[in-house]
Amino acid sequence: MTSSGAPTVDPARVAVVWDEGLLGYKLSESHPLHPVRLDLTMRLATSLGVLEGVEPLVPAPAPDEEVRRIHVPSYLDAVRRAPLEGDDPAHQLGTADNPIFEGMHEASALVCGGSIAAAREIAEGRADRAVNIAGGLHHAMADHAWGFCVYNDCAVAISWLLDHGYERIAYLDTDVHHGDGVQAAFYDDDRVLTISVHQHPRTLWPGTGFASELGGGRASGTAVNLALPPGTRDAGWLRAFDAVVPSLLRAFRPQILVTQCGVDTHHEDPLAELSLSVDGHRAIYRHLRRLAAEHAGGKWLALGGGGYGLFRAVPRSWTHLLATVLDRDLEPDRSIPADWTSYASTKTRRPLPTSMTEGAPTDYERWGGFTEVEVDPFLLETRRAVFPLHGLDPADTRD
Repeated sequence: MTSSGAPTVDPARVAVVWDEGLLGYKLSESHPLHPVRLDLTMRLATSLGVLEGVEPLVPAPAPDEEVRRIHVPSYLDAVRRAPLEGDDPAHQLGTADNPIFEGMHEASALVCGGSIAAAREIAEGRADRAVNIAGGLHHAMADHAWGFCVYNDCAVAISWLLDHGYERIAYLDTDVHHGDGVQAAFYDDDRVLTISVHQHPRTLWPGTGFASELGGGRASGTAVNLALPPGTRDAGWLRAFDAVVPSLLRAFRPQILVTQCGVDTHHEDPLAELSLSVDGHRAIYRHLRRLAAEHAGGKWLALGGGGYGLFRAVPRSWTHLLATVLDRDLEPDRSIPADWTSYASTKTRRPLPTSMTEGAPTDYERWGGFTEVEVDPFLLETRRAVFPLHGLDPADTRD
């Protein structure tokens, strides 16, 4: 057992996808998605011993036929041409969010290849869990880039799994922004349950992800949106999550849990207004691990996502993610190694963290059927919208 009481997994049954080629998003220093966040995460995890004895799985770029699972051929052509031909407003290429850079197609295809490789390790029985922190680019749409995302590796990997033995897949998105691209890809597909927990769309881009977005046709009820108010802290986020997500997973009975683990919910993140801590993120990952064990046969594919506190939040939170997936949970008060601090200080003049915790409490009171705290009306809105479609009673705390 781990220190948190979760069942352990043999590290040999966990696939960690990584190669320095995944740093290939050649974005300007000012772009929020700068890949230094990935570099610093892997260096911190290595320095803390989280990856000791782990041989990373080196991905290959996804071939066009795999990317075309989600994206139309004309869009792939546009991405390839963009570095030579310049801005392409029709495909949202060359915008502030999605600037054109050399090797755009190749870098984006490699991220997709990484998520497919992680999925393949589970589908072919070599792993029970797999993680690709470079993945999680959940906004990209079928025919255009969107929200820092060129190709949607999350949706590509889910589509691949559907063609390789999986008939019921739950996708759980904890990014501060709505998981709109994945929802759109499977909105009419009742084999995929998409659950997005995000800041309320009336207060944050992309303006979608209302509780009333439920899925189309026979898939009604398989799109779930839990939108939370700005300022929500760890206890409120976890209370809302606990009141909605486990019941739906129990009802849906997925064969695998795919999670997008964006950390732009952090209170220091410059692009959003939720107020979670690194400690809250660690608690979320432990919940995801438990839910995969209880409701998805232990099969868990974890992807990265948003997170723009490049030096203070992302490396710590995703190091906790890697540790959780590997059942090598770190004590929260573990000190940041000096070698990491020395390296990171060459990349920024901002103060760097000294510990793997922010000292934030993560205890929360479970929802008891009444409106007692600020998140309760929001979780109730989601329960009332979607629970009846799964045969659940939105007013019954046992559901």
